[in-house]
Amino acid sequence: MTERGIGLAATTPQEIVEASAALAEVLGYTSFWLNHPGQRDGVAGLVPAAAATSAIDLGVGVVPLHLRPVESVVETARAEALPVDRLVLGIGTYGPGAFRLARQGVVALHDGLGCRVAVAALSERTCRIAGEIGDGVVFNWLTPDYASRSAHWVEEGAAKAGRPRPRLYAYVRLALGADASERLEDEGARYARVDSYGAHFARMGVTPSATAIAARDSAEVSRALAPWEGVVDAVVLRLLPAADTPEAHEELIRAGAV
Repeated sequence: MTERGIGLAATTPQEIVEASAALAEVLGYTSFWLNHPGQRDGVAGLVPAAAATSAIDLGVGVVPLHLRPVESVVETARAEALPVDRLVLGIGTYGPGAFRLARQGVVALHDGLGCRVAVAALSERTCRIAGEIGDGVVFNWLTPDYASRSAHWVEEGAAKAGRPRPRLYAYVRLALGADASERLEDEGARYARVDSYGAHFARMGVTPSATAIAARDSAEVSRALAPWEGVVDAVVLRLLPAADTPEAHEELIRAGAV
């Protein structure tokens, strides 16, 4: 059975991060994630989630290593005493030397923290590299069909390196309510303006909203998630709440629970 995780923005108030992580663990989600937009520290942002939970994996999706030195990530995780046995640090890179930086980052995080490292992957080449070096792979803004294709590339990369396939995570945006589609379209348009994501959507031949879930209730969420079953190891529901309130986040977390 494909597991489910919850993903929040790193800008989410600490009290909501804490309450959301605790509820996600109670409801059977297996991972809780924050993003890391630019200089916003999603690593330190996990502290309230760690304090409120005891078993759920804690992920960052993903640290941009071309913007933040990996040494800083290690220092922060140590200083904040994050539980490395539950930590899944997602990393991403961009620009010249990106793959070299990713390889170095995986080694540095293994040596410095001993935690699992998940590599962000959009293109075929990146999927193959992620299969070679990652403990996990983070997919983002893709359809189940394209995730299946991407998983095959990851498997081939892992086989080439003589290692098991890494664990596969897929970020799937989730919104509820009358303006759910509008929120998803706004979020998707913001990503589509980024060159790497624009190319990603062009390769798939779909709009960003075609990879996301706009629903009225939990029944619609369940139906929308059915095509993901067995495609990846875990779907991370990246919440787009109607308001920045505990109630709006709780509604989404309960709607996506198994």
